[in-house]
Amino acid sequence: MRYAMAIDTLKCVGCSDCVVACQTENNVPIGYCRDWIVEAVDGTYPQLEIELRSERCNHCDNSPCVRACPTGASHYKEGGIVAVYHNECIGCGACIQSCPYDARYSHPEGYVDKCTFCYHRVEKGQKPACVSVCPTNCMYFGDLDDENSDVSRMLKTRKYKVLAPEAGTKPMVYYLI
Repeated sequence: MRYAMAIDTLKCVGCSDCVVACQTENNVPIGYCRDWIVEAVDGTYPQLEIELRSERCNHCDNSPCVRACPTGASHYKEGGIVAVYHNECIGCGACIQSCPYDARYSHPEGYVDKCTFCYHRVEKGQKPACVSVCPTNCMYFGDLDDENSDVSRMLKTRKYKVLAPEAGTKPMVYYLI
């Protein structure tokens, strides 16, 4: 089992419903976030292209944050989800510095926090909160090893990219283009 997410950049409208759903579902403190919206502009005027995308932890197969953690607080859960044991985290920030996606933050209570693909929902057979509320249905989640999962079907039929492929992290968040 390998959990992954695909986000259709042609359907995302940048509404931030995914961000609010995540903050609400996971009790993220005001002023912090586990996911966010990026507006990437490419080209030279007047030939500009704008891409809107929802970004978060990429739950990498080769996670530098897991390797950098001195206590083992950063770890892999079932399905490759990268998570943090809050009670084992000393808040040193080594994982924050090692992440090429800037996907972690220091929680005010002294530990590092990040997206978990809403593992507490996934283990009950539910979709992550961000996926479940998306009004344009541009987010797909599932098991890459299941050829019938939403994410597998999308990756078979669409062109896609990952962020910072040169980092060698083997990210599990794909952007449909």
